[in-house]
Amino acid sequence: QVHVAESGGGSVQTGGSLRLSCVASGHSFSGGTMGWFRQAPGKDREFVVAIRWGGGGTYYADSVKGRFTISRDKNTVFLQMNRLEPEDTAIYYCAAHNRRLILSALRSGENYDYWGQGTQVTVSS
Repeated sequence: QVHVAESGGGSVQTGGSLRLSCVASGHSFSGGTMGWFRQAPGKDREFVVAIRWGGGGTYYADSVKGRFTISRDKNTVFLQMNRLEPEDTAIYYCAAHNRRLILSALRSGENYDYWGQGTQVTVSS
């Protein structure tokens, strides 16, 4: 059974940093795609960043480019978030797909099969 779990959320002030982790178990995602999405209160879920496991290509939303960095180690994906802003406040979800998603597909949550329960990130001004 596939299990995806995030950790590392918390509360920081503007300009602070947090590091999220996502562990995917129960299936080999080598050659697959892992993504981070977020949902703020009253807003739709939005794409944050994705990484293709084989080859390691990374793709960022413009809103986080230059501040967030995704990386991976074995079956764990990390999201280093620096220079956080109040607009980054949201529940962050990790998602996984067991195949390599094409560029036009990896930004859409509908294309991911497995999701974590989410972790809260709160940035205060």
